[in-house]
Amino acid sequence: MFIIYVDADACPVKEEVYRVAKRYEWRTIVAANAIMRVPNSPLVELVLQTASFNAVDDWIAENAAVGDIVVTSDIPLAERCLAKLAKVIDPKGRRFTDKDIGQMMATREIMNILRQNPMAERRAGGPSAMTPQHRSNFLSQLDRTINEVKKEAKRIERRTMG
Repeated sequence: MFIIYVDADACPVKEEVYRVAKRYEWRTIVAANAIMRVPNSPLVELVLQTASFNAVDDWIAENAAVGDIVVTSDIPLAERCLAKLAKVIDPKGRRFTDKDIGQMMATREIMNILRQNPMAERRAGGPSAMTPQHRSNFLSQLDRTINEVKKEAKRIERRTMG
C-alpha cells in the first residue's frame, strides 16, 4: 500500500489530505516536530521528529519510496523525495518534477545569496497567501496523482503476473 507523507508543520492543506486519503483508503503519515491533532483513523499516523531542525525532512526523505506521495513546499525535500521516485506536490497544487527541480533549487540558492547580501534591497515577502483556488488546485492535483500511482501499480502488477 502506498503512503501519503505530509510535511505537516506549516502545511495548510492537512484537512484536504485527510479527506482525499480517506476516500481512497490511503495510509497517511503526518510528520511534524510538534504534537498536533490528526483524525482518529487507522489510516492516519502522526510521527514526531524533534531531534533537529531538519529532522522531519530527513525522516520523510528516508522513508518515502516509489509510488508514495509527499506533500511539501520545501524544495530541497522535494528534490530528495523525487530522487527516491516518490511523487511530490506542494500545498498550492504544483507538482514537482525531475524536469523542474534543478531550476527550482538554483533559484532558491540565488535568492538565499541575495538575502545574505547586506547591500541588497530588503523587501517584505514570502510565499503568496493560500486562496480557495490554491486549495482547489491542490485537491485536483492530489486526486490526479493518486490515480496516476494506481494506474502505474496496475501496469506493474499485470507485467509481473503475465
